[in-house]
Amino acid sequence: MVSTRAAIRYAKAMLSLAIDNKIADKVDAEMKLIRNTIVSNKELRLMLMSPIVKADVKIAALKEIFADVSEITKGLFSVLEENKRINLLQTVAEKYIIQYHAYKGEQTAVVTTAIPLTGGLEAKVLAKITELTDKKITLENKVDPTIIGGFVIRIGDKQYDASVAAKFRKLEREFNNNLYVSQL
Repeated sequence: MVSTRAAIRYAKAMLSLAIDNKIADKVDAEMKLIRNTIVSNKELRLMLMSPIVKADVKIAALKEIFADVSEITKGLFSVLEENKRINLLQTVAEKYIIQYHAYKGEQTAVVTTAIPLTGGLEAKVLAKITELTDKKITLENKVDPTIIGGFVIRIGDKQYDASVAAKFRKLEREFNNNLYVSQL
């Protein structure tokens, strides 16, 4: 929780600096690149989290991997290193993206399904979510086979879980509660 709050503070500072320099959209693209690269590269993620790898090695690697990013983003690497928070880079990138979309009056709805959404179904989900909010919605589909079926929608801090796995958990709780009551 503390690291999430810290990441939000870094992200807000980055957004403010990017807006002042009129490159907020460029930094948004860079933060998406950083987030996606860290998420998809296990070795990079482990290196950033490792207490054994020295900070200057981490910074050198980041500056090599992300050589084309703006000076503001390179500055973020340095600030995180100075404050011994380089392990927060992915979270800062995610929080920046959220802050940027809020600044633009947009919101991202994350729809988690067991299999990828088809184009038609994605359009229907987007239309339904758009009815519920006054903001411009961007839909992001995450695939998680562990939900078995159904879907989980997360918009901001609200979540609606209509997954089969959630229904199984509810059924299990009810069964265990009834079993406990019958033993009394």
